[in-house]
Amino acid sequence: MVRRPLWIPSEEQVKEANLTHFISLVNGKYSTRIQSYEELYRWSIEKVADFWSAMWDYAGIICSHSYDKVVDDLARFPGASWFPGARLNFAENLLRFRDERTAFVARTEAGVTSRLAYSDLYQKVGRLAGWLRERGVRPGDRVAGYLPNVAEVPIAMLAATSIGAVWACCGAELGPNAVLDRLGQV
Repeated sequence: MVRRPLWIPSEEQVKEANLTHFISLVNGKYSTRIQSYEELYRWSIEKVADFWSAMWDYAGIICSHSYDKVVDDLARFPGASWFPGARLNFAENLLRFRDERTAFVARTEAGVTSRLAYSDLYQKVGRLAGWLRERGVRPGDRVAGYLPNVAEVPIAMLAATSIGAVWACCGAELGPNAVLDRLGQV
């Protein structure tokens, strides 16, 4: 039996792909001549720190303090510390886009799909973060949700973390003792 791909991207799609742009960044930064996914993969496992440094740059991570090194001890895996010294707020990174591209897709148990654009996500998070601030939530405080698995959960998480609060959430399917145990860990 001959195995054929289900889909082959056009030349234009390949040219505009994130992978193509990332390979270009790697080639420019490290003077490599990577031309394919397989070559990038091989380089990524041979030059782990360089790969993740390039990924940090490509992702455009916003931070208040950069990392001291990419990984502290790769031989200690699992257990190595990645990007030690870096200080960032991941909500700031996730909320930096304000356009109409899809930020995330939610699907209910009934199969109903909804999409939320970055611009809408930014507005909803901002409104909820303002509401939390009005109620006295400050950086370092803990905010907990006892919520079903719905699209509003990541909005609440981003609102809390955007102001520096710690977010914890328990699914509505948990019983009282499990909720108390989970929230007692935060």
